[in-house]
Amino acid sequence: MIWNPFKRKAKNAQTEDDDFEALWNERLAILEGLYGKSDNMVGHANVPFYLGYDIGGAADIVYFSSHISGKLSVTAELIGCELNGSEPQKRNPLGSYELAIAHRSADESWGPNIISRLAYYTLDTPMKPKETMDLGPLTPDGSTIDALLFFDYGRFIFRGKKAGVLLCMGITEREKNACFAGKKAALIEALKTEGIFPYTDLTRKSVI
Repeated sequence: MIWNPFKRKAKNAQTEDDDFEALWNERLAILEGLYGKSDNMVGHANVPFYLGYDIGGAADIVYFSSHISGKLSVTAELIGCELNGSEPQKRNPLGSYELAIAHRSADESWGPNIISRLAYYTLDTPMKPKETMDLGPLTPDGSTIDALLFFDYGRFIFRGKKAGVLLCMGITEREKNACFAGKKAALIEALKTEGIFPYTDLTRKSVI
């Protein structure tokens, strides 16, 4: 089943349907330029993003199975979100940005759900490459992942302004503590050398 994101636009009186569709297609074309053809299925939030966090709104997700082995999931509603009636996003060094997460299993749903929910956080607080974020109770039972480490995962120009994609990668508590101890560069090198990057593996050992 292919979800049509434009059917829901009738609920939003602030933006015309054709503007919404044009913006969606513009974002998607940019992301496909970075990661290849997207999958046909789109992860549709139960409550649309533009309706707001207070009533449970979340970002829709597009998937890329040809970019890596497994699946890359990327939000597709943050860049230019103010054009759809949302408040503007707080920019980071990439400019405006979408969130991404990668899993080795194409069926893993934890990561897409997390970035869909984190989307609203970016409207108030910039999330920056090489910073970390504690996950606390958001980690699934039995997981060794304790925090997210952010990476620059693509840059482009959107309507004359810089923009990009921020990869959210799960790290263990020990790896998070290594970041705090000034060993972030060594950790990043180890994650790449051990073949962990760019994946979030929910039950893995620390690499440092």
